[in-house]
Amino acid sequence: MSDYRPTLSRSPYGAGSAEVVRNTVLRNTYWLLAISMIPTVLGAAVGMMSGINQLMASSPGMSAIIFLVGAFGLMYAIEKNKDSSAGVGLLLLFTFFMGVMLSRMLGFVLGMSNGTQLVMTAFGGTAIVFGTMATLASTIKRDLSGMAKFLFIGVVILLVASLANIFLQLPALMLTVSVMAIVIFSAFMLVDLQRVVNGGETNYVSATLAIYLDVYNVFTNLLALLGIFGGNRD
Repeated sequence: MSDYRPTLSRSPYGAGSAEVVRNTVLRNTYWLLAISMIPTVLGAAVGMMSGINQLMASSPGMSAIIFLVGAFGLMYAIEKNKDSSAGVGLLLLFTFFMGVMLSRMLGFVLGMSNGTQLVMTAFGGTAIVFGTMATLASTIKRDLSGMAKFLFIGVVILLVASLANIFLQLPALMLTVSVMAIVIFSAFMLVDLQRVVNGGETNYVSATLAIYLDVYNVFTNLLALLGIFGGNRD
């Protein structure tokens, strides 16, 4: 989970070209978001086949440090290069890295007798959330960008709670964090999607990064809950 939020820029274009820019950004964002799932899957596969997921499971503290340094470093680099092709390459590298980090949870869930079903259920649930938020983003007329500040505070709290629970190992806190993360990042998904739909974002790399983080966090926390409540270990 990450509390980093790319800054979505306002359109500098006039009303005449704003519609063209909006449609282009929206189309490119959806395409790049779809493509970004490929390195995510590849990264998860590499993580499990190489045994990296087991190393992360044996050292959760070190894994958290690697995750934070790697994720924030790559996101910073993406934002610095978002106006060039290097930004796209860095984004795909970032999604590969996130896939590797996801392999720990995937390895745990797939170790259950119904693990494959749980992963597919989490994927389907995330797709439903995304479809719902995309529909709402296109229909809600009220500007929801003001929610971002409050949601960001929630993400910071979740991040601190997640890091603390590495040492506390409190099941109740883990459940609370997962449930709240799904709610917060679903809301963030709505805000980010609406900003793209309304033309408030003029860079599809930044837009894709923001929405990818929303989707990733909804999926991982939904998978965590399914593993806890629906997992079978025979």
